[in-house]
Parts: sequence; C-alpha cells; structure tokens
Amino acid sequence: LRNHEKVHYGKKPCVCIQCNQRFATWSHLRQHMRTHTGEKTYKCTHCSKSFTHSASLKIHLRTHTQEKLYKCAECAKSFVNLGKLKLHSRTHTGEKPYMCRKCHEGFANSSSLKTHIRTHTGEKPYKCSQCAAGFKNSNDLKLHIRIHTGEKPYKCNHCLSNFKTSGALNSHIRIHTREKSCRRTN
Repeated sequence: LRNHEKVHYGKKPCVCIQCNQRFATWSHLRQHMRTHTGEKTYKCTHCSKSFTHSASLKIHLRTHTQEKLYKCAECAKSFVNLGKLKLHSRTHTGEKPYMCRKCHEGFANSSSLKTHIRTHTGEKPYKCSQCAAGFKNSNDLKLHIRIHTGEKPYKCNHCLSNFKTSGALNSHIRIHTREKSCRRTN
C-alpha cells in the first residue's frame, strides 16, 4: 500500500541510471529497465512476439482474437485499447498536444515527441549488439536487426513472399489487388 501511495503523491525516489527517468517504486524501475536491456519476458503463445510488460501482451493477444472493444465515433475503425482509440481520435481533430520546446513542432503523442527530441540532441540510445549501430527508437533497432538475422516475419497470404516490414508487405499486396499474377523476385 505504501508503494502504491507514492504513485499518487508524486514521490519518485527510484532513478534509472541509463536515462535518469524517475519512478515511484523499484518494481516500476525494474519494468522500465527492460526497455534498455531489451528483455521481454512475456511471450505470446500464438506467435513469436514477446513483450516487456504483461499488459502489453494482454493487449497484443486481442490481435489474434480480433477483439477490438473501442470504436471510433467518427469513422468505422475500432481498437484493442482505449489509448489507441484516443490517439486515433487526434487524426480527426488534428490535436497535437505535445510540443517540442526547441522547434515548436507538435506531436499527437509523447513517445513521438521524445523520439523527435533526439533529432536535436543526436542521442541514439538503442544500440545494435552485432555492429554497434545506434538508433533513436527501439522499432528502428528491431528493423535493423533483421538485416543481420534475415528475418522476414510478414507473410503474403496470396503467394510465398515474405517481408521485413509490414509496409513492404502492404506495398506488395497491391500487386495482387491490381494484377492477376505476381512475379516473385529473390
């Protein structure tokens, strides 16, 4: 109970030695440290994805069940969690409440702002363990690692092609929707 009370009173005595972010409890700091170490202890039983937090796994599992409980009032889209719906609603309103103090550019979410700030500082905290290349965000590192592993997790349902990114798969799928045949190149 005392640890929980710290969250409400704003006391954050636990400090990350990597990025100086502060936390109310040691357990929150331990969870945060996984973002630096890349440790992902919560594994999906349906696919190869793993997560740093159990809540993230729970939300991810909805992608397998197609359970999308949160519906947009403006359009037909629905989402697996309320946070994603709120973020989506900003595409309709144009709201960008997170402002860069250096260049005054606005962002729809805090993580996009945090990544943007790194363009000013040059900080690249996500390092490749194989070649030491640095990246502004963990997703760019994840994509980079696929260069070393050759992993292509995105599979076309129309042919035997595999892709490193969902964007590459989506571009490829247009071949099937516009043309009758697909020429596969290796």
